Amino acid sequence: MANTVQIYDTTLRDGAQREGISFSLSDKLAVARKLDDLGVSWIEGGFPGSNPKDAEFFARAVKLKFKHATLVAFGSTRKPGGKTASDPNLKVLVDSGVSAVCIVAKASDAQVKWVLETTLEENLAMIKDSVTFLKSKGMTVFVDAEHFFDGYKENPEYSVQCLATAQKAGADCLVLCDTNGGSLPDEIAGVITEVLEALPGAAIGIHAHNDAEVAVANSLAAVDAGAVQIQGTINGYGERVGNASLCSIIPNLQLKMGYECVSEENLKSLLKLSHYVAEIANQPQNPYLPFVGKKAFAHKGGIHVAAILKNEDSYQHIDPTLVGNKRRTLVSELSGRGNIIDKAKEFGIEVTSEKARKVVEEIKSLEAQGFTFEGAGASAQMLMKRSEEDYKAPFELIDFMVVVEQRKGLGVFSEATVKVCVNNEVIHTAAEGNGPVNALNKALRKALLGTYPELSKIHLSDYKVRILDSESGTEAITRVLIDTKNGNDSRWSTVGASTNIIDASWRALADSMEYALQK
Repeated sequence: MANTVQIYDTTLRDGAQREGISFSLSDKLAVARKLDDLGVSWIEGGFPGSNPKDAEFFARAVKLKFKHATLVAFGSTRKPGGKTASDPNLKVLVDSGVSAVCIVAKASDAQVKWVLETTLEENLAMIKDSVTFLKSKGMTVFVDAEHFFDGYKENPEYSVQCLATAQKAGADCLVLCDTNGGSLPDEIAGVITEVLEALPGAAIGIHAHNDAEVAVANSLAAVDAGAVQIQGTINGYGERVGNASLCSIIPNLQLKMGYECVSEENLKSLLKLSHYVAEIANQPQNPYLPFVGKKAFAHKGGIHVAAILKNEDSYQHIDPTLVGNKRRTLVSELSGRGNIIDKAKEFGIEVTSEKARKVVEEIKSLEAQGFTFEGAGASAQMLMKRSEEDYKAPFELIDFMVVVEQRKGLGVFSEATVKVCVNNEVIHTAAEGNGPVNALNKALRKALLGTYPELSKIHLSDYKVRILDSESGTEAITRVLIDTKNGNDSRWSTVGASTNIIDASWRALADSMEYALQK
């Protein structure tokens, strides 16, 4: 049987402390359900006494029937010089309706003196009294030993004494917090080893921040040293640069270290959860995140792709499907025939080795002219389609003209005329627009809709322009990327490049329409 480690999620509390994140009440409830679906052991919902929203969250969340997780309320030890029975922080934890709490306690003598402004002895009494009180209410109690590692470096005896006090009072887990995120993996492992020697039988947890970009490594090192609980957040959200990312911790523990965290089936939902939380948090999803990023298993180099086609383990550390992701082959000037053959297979196109070679040569020639295909998959697909001997284009451009005028009382005005050949018939149309590309798009649609009414559902969703060589001034090559979507929300991207922005736009636009007619 695999070893187990408890996954403690603090996205809704510590993750919400990231600049730019503010979960609504409904957001928090929705994320809590998704975390439970993943199979985490503990969900920290926040501090029920901090604001009305968190108070209402706990009032509702305690009624949710979680399949896997236990809801945890976050708080702190009693105030210096106070009594547990009358302490407002402890009272709100007890009144929250949860069965488990996590209370922050200072584990650094400097923090006790400078921040709490009390004595070392009083801090120990605060820990003892608070844990004892909460345990008397029948609650599971985790003690978040704040600034533990920094405190341990300065005064290890006192930091361990804080833990020992909590353990003796009945704390269920002693969570060692690298609050400033400055410790390194060997330090984390060494300290935990020493703590377990000093406190035999103690259940140790780890709460790592990512200020030195080693929070995941620190968390894994802690487990190696004997920690049984890992605290972290989805996507590594958290104050400053963030917390340890559970999206990396869980697959590393489960797939590489032999620990059981969630079921194999639930692990396959990790990518969807990552994207879901990013959407709820209104944060752009980092495509380069390990395991769950869109580009985590993207392969560009021709040599790499050729090797992967023979053995997928050649340049992948895991099977991406295990975490709900997939391998992606990119097409670019760095491609070899393997890239084209693999990408063609993805598109459902049969391409021989010789045809793949010709496509590679064309791509390299076009990218030298300013095109880029790794972000314009539809244009890459059309290149492959056109390599087929029996391929017949749905339309052929004869010519186009775009006029831009400044008209009195009307402002800038654009008109485009397009002449295309469809089924051996020449169609000549014109259209007006609020810009040259808009007018060109309308004119082309007008010419094609009679034959291809399905284009009525097609809409341009984004238009991006990049000047590739600004030093060339008005003679610089312009690259245009167009994103298009249809009525069922499928999306694709096309590219054009030219010294003329209208010509570049036409190329991307024509590719987009031609691609749409292949679907």
